[in-house]
Amino acid sequence: MRNFSLPQAALLAATLTMGLASQAQTALQVVAQQPPGSGSDAMTRAWAECTSRQTGQPSVVQNKPGANGILAINYLKGQPADGQNVMTIGMSQMTITPFVHKQMPYDPIKDFDGVAVIGTSPLVLVVPAGSGVTKLADLGKVSASQAGGLNFGSPGKGSPAHLLTTALTESMKWPATHVPFVGEAAGLTALMGQQIQAMTLVIGTAAAQVKAGKLIPLAVFAAERSSLMPDVPTISEAGGPQALARPAWIAIVAKKGTPADVVAKLNEATNKCRNDSAYVTRMNAMNVTLTTSKPTDVALWAERDIAVWKPLIDKLGLASE
Repeated sequence: MRNFSLPQAALLAATLTMGLASQAQTALQVVAQQPPGSGSDAMTRAWAECTSRQTGQPSVVQNKPGANGILAINYLKGQPADGQNVMTIGMSQMTITPFVHKQMPYDPIKDFDGVAVIGTSPLVLVVPAGSGVTKLADLGKVSASQAGGLNFGSPGKGSPAHLLTTALTESMKWPATHVPFVGEAAGLTALMGQQIQAMTLVIGTAAAQVKAGKLIPLAVFAAERSSLMPDVPTISEAGGPQALARPAWIAIVAKKGTPADVVAKLNEATNKCRNDSAYVTRMNAMNVTLTTSKPTDVALWAERDIAVWKPLIDKLGLASE
């Protein structure tokens, strides 16, 4: 074994420390816009771990929940566009949230560089077990029977759950009161405690509680029934409008100006993850249908849904200060 003098040992220790610090600085920071325990957070962590396996670059997930993603977006925008910062972002933040504010807090097309669309997942309208509601028509009776109408929750103002449920109650002419929460998990807890009467959830979140007998599913916001809940009718089969048959989707974005080679590398890793058995198993368990995409697809998907959601937001008068 080689012996080092004190100065040499100190220099070696400093070099090792600097090397470890350098490695830590190269970790990819992945911002999650929902709290730990949420479906979005679980998808974020699955993606971060898989892309780390594909690229060999370590990653760390930072949860920045609040204001339906706006806090996370502001955090990302405050980071350097150096390729070391990305975030998972949902259909909500890309196509709905900016337009429920009269002064847009950010521009989903101009503020981000798309990396990849990860996948899609249907949403399902559920009620707590024991409420006496077993079908969509029953919910209308509840709405008509109380002051303020139906009390329904969502993960936050401007979320797909908020917009879909509001659009449903408007189209069915049901009086209703929206109760926003910070994240899906908080709303789910309130729903099962019967503090609210209905909520639209990502189907992967709802499935476990339906299986446990704690929730009753009324309709899936999709054009076809889900294999996860084959007995649950689609929104049109349940008596709602076909126009609301729209799945949620989740994507990866970086701050505008991120180096194109980094974006391409992460896009390639994301597509390769479709062949990673551990990743596929985790995403299947959350009922996420994986997609193959190009970086430009993120903006294309956003523009497609903005064309649907923005007129609906304007029609329903959801925009506020």
